[in-house]
Amino acid sequence: MKKRVKPNFNEMGMTQWYWRVLHPDNLDLGENTEIGSFTIIDAMKGVSIENNVKIGFGCTIISYSSIDKKEGTIILKQNCKIGSNTVIMPGVTIGKNAVVGANSFVNKNIPSNEVWVGNPAKYLKNCD
Repeated sequence: MKKRVKPNFNEMGMTQWYWRVLHPDNLDLGENTEIGSFTIIDAMKGVSIENNVKIGFGCTIISYSSIDKKEGTIILKQNCKIGSNTVIMPGVTIGKNAVVGANSFVNKNIPSNEVWVGNPAKYLKNCD
């Protein structure tokens, strides 16, 4: 079994795998997660990433948006998968085993065991 390597955050919040967290004290990171390079996580209002979550390359996960004044904790439930270049807006929960397609814009909650894609993300099908 591989030993878990925890992320090390430099003064800019960058990890050794080239993903960045703003406000890392507000990030709750589960076991066996994978986060792609060049992903930005703004955890100002809290981000919870549960066990076995996979996040693709270049995603943006923001718990606070100064443009439209939205804020809220983001929760990525166990075993969900987020495709590359996806944006997740404040206050969103992605359900257990859910899949979000690459290049999606997620501005509402996604139920467990569903596949969502698009801009804005819409329901595509149930996970098989």
